[in-house]
Amino acid sequence: MARYDFIAVYLLANRRNGALYCGVTSDLPKRLELHKLGKGSTFTAEYGCKALVWFERYFDMHLAIRHEKRIKRWKRRWKIDLIEESNPDWKDLSMDVVVH
Repeated sequence: MARYDFIAVYLLANRRNGALYCGVTSDLPKRLELHKLGKGSTFTAEYGCKALVWFERYFDMHLAIRHEKRIKRWKRRWKIDLIEESNPDWKDLSMDVVVH
């Protein structure tokens, strides 16, 4: 049975202006744990994308999936602009992800 503890669309990076990974999940803290262990996806493991640089929380999985698909079609510059709007220093936001 799927868990829906922290639905989110998120961007990971390996460094500022480096490789970017866009994903969607129903449990962001658990998914981040997998990425940090190199088990989240082949791409993130290969490119070392472990820093959570942007995320947006949702309460409906279908809306989250739709937004993730939209972001994946965006130009790289738009993704960078999205990150820098809320996280200009590209800090790892993993510690900001807390489930209540």
